[in-house]
Amino acid sequence: MADLILTIGNKNYSSWSLRGWLATKASGLEFDEKLIRLFEDGHTETMGAETPAGKVPVLRHGNKIIWESLAIAEYVAELAPERNLWPADSGQRAHARSISAEMATGFFGLRGEFPMNIRRKVDERTPSAEAAKDIRRIQEIWTQCRAVAGNGPYLFGDFTIADVMYAPVVFRFEGYGIEVDEISRAYMDAMLANEWVKEWVAEALKEPWTIDEDEV
Repeated sequence: MADLILTIGNKNYSSWSLRGWLATKASGLEFDEKLIRLFEDGHTETMGAETPAGKVPVLRHGNKIIWESLAIAEYVAELAPERNLWPADSGQRAHARSISAEMATGFFGLRGEFPMNIRRKVDERTPSAEAAKDIRRIQEIWTQCRAVAGNGPYLFGDFTIADVMYAPVVFRFEGYGIEVDEISRAYMDAMLANEWVKEWVAEALKEPWTIDEDEV
């Protein structure tokens, strides 16, 4: 058994689990997965035994318990500094942390109207004014990041925690047929071609469980 154990929810639906998993995967550290199905009978009690927050993802490292995706990402980045999970440049690093925090604390219009659902494709779903504002802002973020990125196809060139935080948005834009600009499209294509993202998708597609409220 690995020293690290990551508890996640359904891969098809759990955007925050995806973030925690991608960060841990990108760290190169060995870890075991523990999947707890969302909304199953006894879920509240089961998750309450994992963390006081009662939500996935949760990372256990010996007697340490780390919850919330961004905190998990920061923790594994410290365990594996050689993986450069934040940009090396101090200005870009501050920028990456800023947009990661913005994702962690905002975009409620997009989240509420376009839940992550990897299996299901919707031809077109018209966003509300609030969600449309979120969609514009995210494309603005991606364009600004790509303008200063070095070599590599991700937000800051190489894959970083910023990409981890925006990965579920890629699935939302892709799955609901949201039209994006050329720069955003190229970034989305790079993310969908990422080996870790493809591994997550392959496993999500195998899941037999359905959550009705996310079947928009």
